[in-house]
Amino acid sequence: MDNAVGLAGRMMTAARAAEASEADEDSHAYWALVREAAKGESGETALRCGSGLLESADVLERQVGCDLVGNAADAHESLRSEAATVLMALAEAETEVRVLRSLVVGLGRAQDPRAVPLLVPLSGHEDADLRLQAASAIGSANSGLPDGPDVRALIRLTEDQDPEVRNWAAFTLGVQLDQDTTAIRDALWRCTADEYGEVREEGARGLARRHDPRAVPLIAQLLGSDDGSHLLTLDAAAILGVPELLPALGAYAFDASETDRAVAACDPVRRARMEDDAWRVVVELERLRPGIGAALSSPRYESVHCLQVTFPDAVDACYDAASLLTRAGGDPVRAAALVVADLAAPAGSGPRTGGLSEFSG
Repeated sequence: MDNAVGLAGRMMTAARAAEASEADEDSHAYWALVREAAKGESGETALRCGSGLLESADVLERQVGCDLVGNAADAHESLRSEAATVLMALAEAETEVRVLRSLVVGLGRAQDPRAVPLLVPLSGHEDADLRLQAASAIGSANSGLPDGPDVRALIRLTEDQDPEVRNWAAFTLGVQLDQDTTAIRDALWRCTADEYGEVREEGARGLARRHDPRAVPLIAQLLGSDDGSHLLTLDAAAILGVPELLPALGAYAFDASETDRAVAACDPVRRARMEDDAWRVVVELERLRPGIGAALSSPRYESVHCLQVTFPDAVDACYDAASLLTRAGGDPVRAAALVVADLAAPAGSGPRTGGLSEFSG
């Protein structure tokens, strides 16, 4: 079991090997070690080790320190406030771009809104990769304000000179954040005319999540273009769930399973059937386990019907109702039995797949 000093030695050996080598396996070995350290001992050793490295005069050591602190925060919610505090302290004086990139990633993983006053200036940095990381981090560490400085920074970044920065800004603004204002919708609308295809799709998806009626003809137009797969646009179609999109979906020739999911959401008959079957799952769950708590919801910003389940002495779960029913061969009774079996299985022992989702965080 490492102490902080021993872990620091191991981390720096791996980091220097990765820096000196062009081989992917050395980089993978370094990151595997970072993740392993962050998960162990509640992450406290990784946090102490990383915090110590942040005080180093060596650039690589400070970068590794940011990686450790950020991953400890990602793995352990209880450490996020402390992790954000030490990273923010470093941000006040740090000037090395490579360290700032890792620092910004760490602030995103800490999910602390106190980081916003630091992320916003960095979103205007001359380094494109750093601007991209800032756009991404704001998705997790944001103010929650409809017209906060972080939202304004993202709107500005949707018009960045770098296409990947615009892409990440459009994704964060449209998908990661739920704020809905005229300024946000206008920015997403501008994205739909971007020369970069993924930015156009993210703009359309962001508008779809806000159920903006302008998204309907946009999505039909994107699906009819001949530039290949449109998974983001199919997701947008499923979120809207309107029958006006059925002709465009019927003519779309790629991604059969995702297209069918969108069709099922847009087809009133199929949607009503799925909703009815999902409610039958809720009723059957209550019959099988009278003490269970089961509810069906359809989040405004998502393309799913979420079956939320709670049961004493079990881990709460949230299922994509359509995927659960598919897993059960369309049988609501069998779907309920699968949920009960999932909840009864020891944590980590079962293949909680084919319907069990990550919505509960």
